[in-house]
Amino acid sequence: MRHFLSGIALAAVVATGVVTPVVAQNLFQTVVYVNDSAVTRYEVDQRLRFMKVIGAPDTTAKAAEEALIDDRLRVQAARQIGASLTDEQLQRGMEEFAGRAGLDSATFIARLESAGIEAGVFRDFVQAGTLWRNVVRARLVSQINVSDAEIDQQMKRVIETPIINRVSLSELIIPAPPGQEQQALQLAQRIVGSNPTPAQFAQAARQYSASPSAQAGGQLATVALDNLPPSLRPIITALQPGQITQPLPVDGAVVLFLLRDAQGSLRPGAREQVLDYMTLRLGSVAEASTLAANTRSCDDLYTQAGPQAAAQIQRQTQSQSVIPTLIATRLASLDTDEAGIVPSGAGADLVMLCSRQPALTAQADVPVTALPADGVENAVPGRPQGNNGAPQANGLPDREAVKDQLYNDKINTAADGLLADLRADAIIRRP
Repeated sequence: MRHFLSGIALAAVVATGVVTPVVAQNLFQTVVYVNDSAVTRYEVDQRLRFMKVIGAPDTTAKAAEEALIDDRLRVQAARQIGASLTDEQLQRGMEEFAGRAGLDSATFIARLESAGIEAGVFRDFVQAGTLWRNVVRARLVSQINVSDAEIDQQMKRVIETPIINRVSLSELIIPAPPGQEQQALQLAQRIVGSNPTPAQFAQAARQYSASPSAQAGGQLATVALDNLPPSLRPIITALQPGQITQPLPVDGAVVLFLLRDAQGSLRPGAREQVLDYMTLRLGSVAEASTLAANTRSCDDLYTQAGPQAAAQIQRQTQSQSVIPTLIATRLASLDTDEAGIVPSGAGADLVMLCSRQPALTAQADVPVTALPADGVENAVPGRPQGNNGAPQANGLPDREAVKDQLYNDKINTAADGLLADLRADAIIRRP
């Protein structure tokens, strides 16, 4: 939730809470049926107000109606598997949600009520979400697994992703003097809701911004990310170039930022690799070529080479920088379990790649064992000592953190798919 429960957002909801006679007359009219459950116009209005308070990105009546349909389906799915909540469980859920804003549930409800939102709206929202977690746990969790290969791939992606350290921003600062906070927030929401291009944002900055940068379309000089306020950094780094923040209420103003560009650099050592490979000296290039053609994997090399030659096979795990140049050059072109030939005098070396991984991953992954020294433990220069699992200075997450993120992503995707299936099977009709 962005800018959760800002005072300006609450003021905006209160100020827009005017009900015309026509709307009042049809307030409790059913607008949509979800299987056997009716959603009324009043519920849509209340959910819309609630969404504005919590800073939902899409605060339209259509979005509020869709959210209520989803909640009906979630509750119905829970009913089908016999899931229910005790009063204590519901209260815990409400306290947890309110705690995200630094409030207890009673204070949170009081603020909602001051904005014209009934306490039941909050309770229904939390109930649907909590019951849905129970449904997901019962129907999906046992089907979700994260493999070591998936963790390796994600770690590699993280390592290869530059760390953002400089950003180019445009700003739009809308004045919000006392009594005009609502108008300022509404203007900011309209600008964001129009999904402006950078050129359109610049035009809006020239028209509405009170900052000296307005004449330049709101453009600010490129700045170091560390120079931004700590609370703003995660908001900016979550954007892609061309995207805009949600309205940021501050004292006397509402602020929007557009990310024009982001610059970064790779982590130290990001290009370094650790290779697990095998070598075998043979009498000729032809002999090495024949053996390479017949070998399907590193383990298979011992069988194909025969007992006598197998004893001469050397398997090593080394940092790329310390592997002999000719062998390292040949390994660079090999896939896992692929063999190549390196001529050496009158004979030849058969070289086979068993695995390659980023050195930064290996720092957290190369095991320390009680087996005889085989070079594995010392393969990575500067390998950190200790096994407390703490993140390194380069900001690389540990494998457990990556596994948890992948697991959560899979759960969320599966839950979205389940909800889509429920929608497809439901009878959703309008009166």
